[in-house]
Amino acid sequence: MCVEDHQQIEHFLTRGVEKVFPSADFVQARLKEGKPLTMYLGIDPTGPSLHLGHIVALRKLRQFQDLGHKVILLIGDFTGMIGDPSDKSATRQRLTRKEVLQNAKLYKTQASKILRFSGKNAAVLKYNSKWLAKLSFEDVVELAAHFTVQQMMARDMFDRRMKENKPISISEFMYPLMQGFDSVAMKTDGEIGGNDQTFNMLAGRTLMKEMHHKEKFVVTMKLLVDATGKKMSKTEGNMITLGDSADEMFGKVMSWTDGMIRNGFELLTDVSLDEIDHALANQNPRDVKMRLAETVVGSFFEGKAAKDAQERFVATFQKHETPTEMPEVSIGSGMSIMDLLLAAKFVGSRSEARRVLDEGGVKVDEQVVKAYDTMVKAGQMIQKGKRHFVKTI
Repeated sequence: MCVEDHQQIEHFLTRGVEKVFPSADFVQARLKEGKPLTMYLGIDPTGPSLHLGHIVALRKLRQFQDLGHKVILLIGDFTGMIGDPSDKSATRQRLTRKEVLQNAKLYKTQASKILRFSGKNAAVLKYNSKWLAKLSFEDVVELAAHFTVQQMMARDMFDRRMKENKPISISEFMYPLMQGFDSVAMKTDGEIGGNDQTFNMLAGRTLMKEMHHKEKFVVTMKLLVDATGKKMSKTEGNMITLGDSADEMFGKVMSWTDGMIRNGFELLTDVSLDEIDHALANQNPRDVKMRLAETVVGSFFEGKAAKDAQERFVATFQKHETPTEMPEVSIGSGMSIMDLLLAAKFVGSRSEARRVLDEGGVKVDEQVVKAYDTMVKAGQMIQKGKRHFVKTI
């Protein structure tokens, strides 16, 4: 094994990694055996788009693929209907199969920005309904026998909910069993996920040991968190999705606090952390953050998209210029500001539109408007907040 391979393995086992089970030495030894291994990442399609939180683990999975090993992207179309209780303070609303499959439509296309799904050693896409939907009640009872109620109740979120007298669904106890069985069904060597998935992934280790007598390894990743320490996700409402435009993605990264910059570089880029530490110690954090935003946007958009997004951001938010290009919304002979906000998809409901107007977050031709019945005419510029502009036609 060459020096470069050793460096790649070291990078795989350390960059952005929270913990490795059973140990980093164990995984390193397996990787140096020269035999092809299989590792997977499971994602439940609870929303219509992947987000940067998913990208953290997908990037690590790509590193494993680049080492010459097989990778699987598992869509949790069955587990997604149950809902992962990890880190949830209340029972999740269950999704229908139709909703889950609709959400998953773009996942492979978006994941292909990171993983290779064609050519030599192509990534494989699987759905866990293929085996979970076929389990009999006897099979489920057999799986449940490998775990205890005490193990489940030891989880922080269940303990909190018990103390707060909040309900805990039996199906939530079943979730780790189902995720654990994914490893058994695919007979994988390893699994990767965020550190909030540790319990579920270790359930897979338990089942692999007891059902296949195999030592499955688990790599847990640090989480992409906001300024309050909360995971950036759909649930928390603070995510950056791969469905965002280049301008939206750039602007959202620039809205991060300075304390989030290093974490962003570590988890979303390959830039040397020594280089970033030096930059943060000697440069304006705003400039370092701008480099992060450009690097992140450049990962998902081709050509000059990242540079153009940066230029528009600087013109709009630092020089306070009006964007020269903006989306257009056809309003016919006129439209109320409430309907315009909905038509432009600036808000998701009339109640949200009222709230934004009440807070003074809407401008028409650079003038704040608050009246719900304000009429908008063709040729006007509508602005919501700092980043969202449309022109009426």
